[in-house]
Amino acid sequence: MSEKVEELLEFLTSRNNSQAYQALKVLEEMSAESSCLYPHMDKFLAMVSSGNSYVRTRGLALVAHNAKWDVDGKVDGIIDEHLEHITDEKPTCARQYIKLLPLLAEAKPALAPKIVSALRDANVARYPDSMRPWFKKTSATACSR
Repeated sequence: MSEKVEELLEFLTSRNNSQAYQALKVLEEMSAESSCLYPHMDKFLAMVSSGNSYVRTRGLALVAHNAKWDVDGKVDGIIDEHLEHITDEKPTCARQYIKLLPLLAEAKPALAPKIVSALRDANVARYPDSMRPWFKKTSATACSR
């Protein structure tokens, strides 16, 4: 299994977005079942800083999916920087991240107030007028979970 995991992790940063997305889905399923990917949390956290929004989104997803296994408090230590992705420069990345926040809050209940506050205080002025209602609605939904 270790070789398969390593291969899937390599695919996460592939230029082939279809292949990377398929790897992400498999890794998310694995994360739901066991802590086997938690040793790679530092890699997921590093992906969050990628200049490539697709890689960044995958990193955000895997951090959220593995937060329940975070016995070392890695997510707690970077939560402020992490929550900045609520208003990511790429709207698609921000949308995907906002959808993941209930999962993160469920895994880390102590962070839930900070997550809710960040959602409520998010300045969505950088996004086109047509997208702002979606952000507000999704943020409100995420806050209510």
